Amino acid sequence: MPGETNLTRLLASMQPVLNAGEYVFCTTRAGTSVPAELVLGSFREAEGLTLILARKTADAHGLIYDYVSAWLTLNVHSSLAAVGLTAAVAGALARENISCNVVAAYFHDHLFVAQADAQRALAALQTLSAEAGGQAS
Repeated sequence: MPGETNLTRLLASMQPVLNAGEYVFCTTRAGTSVPAELVLGSFREAEGLTLILARKTADAHGLIYDYVSAWLTLNVHSSLAAVGLTAAVAGALARENISCNVVAAYFHDHLFVAQADAQRALAALQTLSAEAGGQAS
């Protein structure tokens, strides 16, 4: 089932949701003992394997991190070929001085913002969606 590519429809129907918990980005050079089912996301870089984990999982496995984030999900099935969604979302958050790390998965886009900025980020995204014709939450 293909995802949405029309930017206006994506923004209007993105339905951002703040997921419970605290999340961190860790890196490791060697194999990790973190079970795959506890890894939210991963990416291999030349410097090592980046893991996105619940903070409690990182703590339980003795992994080091320096950024604690909140995790927001855009609940619209966005196409990986869609143009402009990341830019629009990043722009809305940048106007609020909120940093954002975006992970595009098959069905949805996921945003990691500083834990302290979670509610402001959610509000900024809801406003962006409403301005595009979506329902205000």
